[in-house]
Amino acid sequence: MTDYYQLLGVAREATAGEIKKAYRQVALKHHPDKNEGSKESEERFKEVTRAYEVLRDPDKRSVYDRYGEAGLQRGGSASAQGFDFTDALDVFMRDFGGFGGLGDLFGRQGRRGPQGPEQGQTLKVRVRVTLPDVVNGTKRTLKVHTLDLCERCTGSGAEPGTSARTCTTCGGTGEERIVQRSPFGQLVSVQPCRTCRGQGQIIESPCKRCNGEGRQRGESEIEVEIPAGVSSENYITMRGRGAAGPRGGPRGDLIVLLEVEEDPRFVREGNQLLYELPVTVGQAGLGDEVEVPTVDGTARLKVPAGTQSGELLRLRAHGLPDLGTTRRGDQVVRVVVWVPDRLTAEQERIYRQLRAVEDPAPERVADADRKGFWSRVKEAFRAG
Repeated sequence: MTDYYQLLGVAREATAGEIKKAYRQVALKHHPDKNEGSKESEERFKEVTRAYEVLRDPDKRSVYDRYGEAGLQRGGSASAQGFDFTDALDVFMRDFGGFGGLGDLFGRQGRRGPQGPEQGQTLKVRVRVTLPDVVNGTKRTLKVHTLDLCERCTGSGAEPGTSARTCTTCGGTGEERIVQRSPFGQLVSVQPCRTCRGQGQIIESPCKRCNGEGRQRGESEIEVEIPAGVSSENYITMRGRGAAGPRGGPRGDLIVLLEVEEDPRFVREGNQLLYELPVTVGQAGLGDEVEVPTVDGTARLKVPAGTQSGELLRLRAHGLPDLGTTRRGDQVVRVVVWVPDRLTAEQERIYRQLRAVEDPAPERVADADRKGFWSRVKEAFRAG
């Protein structure tokens, strides 16, 4: 028996907020697009979404806590009956649509509502942006190959001069209600009409260009505005800019997946940029003012006298903005003292003089306050 709480990794007394947060983490982990379209991941995504739909609803959760899945089935709950992968995608987009970690990235097939034509396919495109784009925001013009309305029949699917007639089996709804008896009573299920194949209409004279589909392949240019502060976890949902639906159905959505290009000079950590600055022994000991590259160009940075290798300096507001704001993070500069491995005769003479008068090195250089923060920064540099 499936344990919904175990699927989401929450305690039975978890709050609604904890359940929602846990679901998002688990759903992203089993995202098929992150697992090379794995059918196993797809099935797992569906399972955790079904569990979330039950536990987020106080009434369904109460029934589940008392009777388990059998109680949900006995009540004819949609969460237990006929819950498919597209339903799972709809649930995720409902609660995490717009800008997000991932969201509806699957190019899903359109859904059909009661007495309505089928929606077109949701498309996805990838857009690469640079760190300067992240700072300032940008616009992109995308060329999208998709399905547009057929020019001959203007999307109706019927040959010009003719029209479709309403299906008499379903009355134009595109759905049939099937009633079945079971030990728990009557179970009512809804399925696409078998006569019109869920279209609600029957075309007796199909359009000769699109064969009754109501759409044809085409290419369109779409301008997308990318705000400042985005990351590779974000995407943009453009409602109604995807493929046209069959026979005049509404367009699907266009999902713009953002991919921020790596800059070899920096490591990004949230809204901060990390940069490693090599300096000479003389610069570290005597201090200096140097020019440091930034995402905007360059900036002057003062290296105080006596700066230790590994010490962190900051360029305020030279990092990246948070999404939806103009406030920028900092550029953190890690100083690395460079010691030449080959010395000229003059350099060797000076270093010998220095060694004769310099103080011995302390047992520890980095203080405790610096250590906690830099341990995280160091891991970020290793990952790069």
